[in-house]
Amino acid sequence: MFTGIIESVGRVVALREGGSDRELTIEEATVAGRLSIGASVALDGVCQTVTRLDGARFTVLAMHETLRVTTLGRLRVGSRVNLERPVGAGEPMGGHFVQGHVDGVGTVLSRMQVGEAERWRFTAPSELLSQMVPKGSIAVDGISLTVGPELRDDSFEVYLIPHTLQVTTLGEKGAGDEVNLETDILAKYLARYFRASSEGGSGVDWDLLRRSGYAD
Repeated sequence: MFTGIIESVGRVVALREGGSDRELTIEEATVAGRLSIGASVALDGVCQTVTRLDGARFTVLAMHETLRVTTLGRLRVGSRVNLERPVGAGEPMGGHFVQGHVDGVGTVLSRMQVGEAERWRFTAPSELLSQMVPKGSIAVDGISLTVGPELRDDSFEVYLIPHTLQVTTLGEKGAGDEVNLETDILAKYLARYFRASSEGGSGVDWDLLRRSGYAD
C-alpha cells in the first residue's frame, strides 16, 4: 500500500524487452538503498517487484498486462519516473490509500497558471470518471491529488502547488502527454455495490444510504 507522496524521481538507465514483458532498470541512490530483493516499489504509480539491486540501481520486470494498462511501455532510456516505497505500519498517511494498481491512462488537456498554483485538466476513460467526485482523491502518475470542483463527463481537473511540480515529473509534462490514473479504492467499492444493486442484486443504493442517515 502506498500514499501517493512521492519520495524521489529516478531515471531509466536500461531497458530489456523479453517477449511480451519488459525489464526496467532505474537509478536513484536514496530509494535503491532502502529496497531489497522482492520488495515493492511504485514507478509512476505502478506497483512493481524489485528483482535485482546494484548499488544505486534497481530492476523490475513489467508484465504484459501492466504494459497494456499503464505508461510503463512508453518509457525510454533517460525517462524520469516518480518513485515511492510502500508505507510502513505506524508511518504517517500523508496522501490517501494508493494500491499501485493503475486503472487506466489519461491525457493532459491543459495547464493554466492560477495565482501561485496551476490548474490542470486531464481526459480519462468514462468508467474512471464515474468513480470520481469533486474534492475526492485521485492518483496521477502515483501522486496523490484532489479532484477539482469542475468534474465533467469527459475530463477532470486538479490544482497543483509549485512544490508538487518541482519534486515530481508532472512539471515536465504538457498537453498531449499521458499519465497513469488510479481512482480512490473507496469509490471502486461503492461503484461495484451500486452496479450490483441496479442489476437486481443486493447492494448499497441511495434509498439505503438515506435510511441510514448518510444521504439527504
